Amino acid sequence: MRFPRPWSRGAAAALLAVSVAACDGGSGDFAGGAGLGDPYFPKAGNGGYDVRHYALDLAYDPGAHRLTGTATITARATRRLPALNLDLEGLDVEEVTVDGAAARWSRDGQELTVRPREAVDGVFRVAVRYGGAPVTLTDPDGSEEGWLRTADGALALGEPVGSMTWFPGNHHPSDKATYAVAVTVPKGLRAVSNGEPAGEERAGSRTTYRWRTGEPMASYLATLAIGGYEVGRTVTAGGVPVYTAVDPEQAEASRAVLARIPEVVSWAEKVFGPYPFSSTGAIVERPEDAGYALETQNRPVFPGAPDLPLLVHELAHQWYGDSVTPASWRDMWLNEGFATYAEWLWREDHGGDSAQRTFDALYAGEYFPDAASNRELWSFAPARPPGAARISGVPVYWRGAMVLHKVRQTVGDDAFRALLRGWAREHRHGNADTGDFTAYVEGAAPDKDFAGIWEEWLYGAGRPRRP
Repeated sequence: MRFPRPWSRGAAAALLAVSVAACDGGSGDFAGGAGLGDPYFPKAGNGGYDVRHYALDLAYDPGAHRLTGTATITARATRRLPALNLDLEGLDVEEVTVDGAAARWSRDGQELTVRPREAVDGVFRVAVRYGGAPVTLTDPDGSEEGWLRTADGALALGEPVGSMTWFPGNHHPSDKATYAVAVTVPKGLRAVSNGEPAGEERAGSRTTYRWRTGEPMASYLATLAIGGYEVGRTVTAGGVPVYTAVDPEQAEASRAVLARIPEVVSWAEKVFGPYPFSSTGAIVERPEDAGYALETQNRPVFPGAPDLPLLVHELAHQWYGDSVTPASWRDMWLNEGFATYAEWLWREDHGGDSAQRTFDALYAGEYFPDAASNRELWSFAPARPPGAARISGVPVYWRGAMVLHKVRQTVGDDAFRALLRGWAREHRHGNADTGDFTAYVEGAAPDKDFAGIWEEWLYGAGRPRRP
C-alpha cells in the first residue's frame, strides 16, 4: 500500500523491452540499457544483466546525516557487456571495481555507468564504494520516499524507485535478488531490515546489525529502519518467526494489534497457501515519520499503530506483491486489488460484511464517506492507470478488488479460493503481469466466459453497466 485510504490513506520475470546500443559495430558486445522502458518509470532498472545478490555494508550517522557504504552486486550478464548501468540517486561514488579490478565510471542523473577493464560475460561482481547525505524523493503523486529522516534515525522506503537513494542497483520490480545487509549505527540505536537477524557486533560507541534475506526480493521492497525501537519476538502456529520493531511512542497503541500477527498469518495461509517467506513481522514508526504504510518484505512498515484491516492488507501483500511481484508498474492492481480483497475476505470470515455487500456499496457510490472518492473509483480502469501519479489511485485498489469479486461470482467460492492459492503458487518468488493473470484464470476455468469482466471491469473506462 502506497497511499492512505481516501479517509485516512493508508518462474522468471517477464522482462520489459530492453534498449541496448552497439558499442563496436559488430563484435557482439553491447552496452547494457540505461532503463527498462517501464511505462511509468522508463529510467528504472537497467538492461543487459540480472542481479542475483546484493551485499550492503553500510554506516549511518544521524547527527551528521551521513551514509557511507559499499554495495557488492553479484549479477549474471545476459550478453557480453563492455559497459553497464546502475541506478543511484544523490550519493557520491568514490570507487568502483568489477571482479576485483578498478573500473572507470561516470554519472548522469540517476545513471551510474560502469566500464570494466574487460567486457563481462556470465556471472560477475561489481563493488561500489559511496557516501554522502542520502536524499528524499517526491513522487509524481506528491508522496515522499527514499531516505526519510526521523527524530532518532531514518527510514528507507523504496516504492517505486526510492531504494536508489541508499544503494546502487537494478531498481525495477522485474529484477529480484537475495540480500545481505550490515548496518553500523551509534550506540543506543538499532538497525532493522528485511529477512532474519544474522548477528550483532559492538565496537566502542557503535553497533553493527546484520540481516539476511534468502528469498528473492524486488528492491522496492527493501527497507532499512534506524531508531530506538522496542523489539518483540514470537512465532506463528505454523512455526514462522515474528519479529517486530516499534517506536517507543507507538508501543502501547500497537501492542494489541501486533499480537494478532500470528492469527492473521495463520488465516492467510488457509486462504492463500503456505506463507512464502522465512519470517514475518512489522515495523511501526511514528505517524510524522512516514506518510503511508508499505508492504516491505517480511515486515511491513506502518505510520503509527495500524488498525486490523490495514494489518491484514499489508500481510496479504507478502503473497501478492512481495512473492508474486508485478512485472512493471502498470500491474500495480495485482498487488493492491488482491490485498484489498483480502480485507473483504477477512471481514467475511470474521462475522463482518460480506464481500458482496462491500461490492454493492462501492457500485452504488455509498462505500466511501466522501463523494469525491466514490466518483474517483470510476475515473480509470485498474489495469490502465493514466500516468505515474495515478498508479496508487483509488481504482487500482478498490476497483481492482471488484475485478476479483467478478471472477469469484463467475467461478464460485470454492473454485475462487483454489484460484487464489494457485496464482500464488504458480508465480511464487517470481513476477507476473496482467496478461499472465487473465490467462491463468481462463486456464483454471476453461468452461467460463471472462471476456466481459476483462473488457468492462479490468480495462474498461467508466462505471460498467449494472450486472
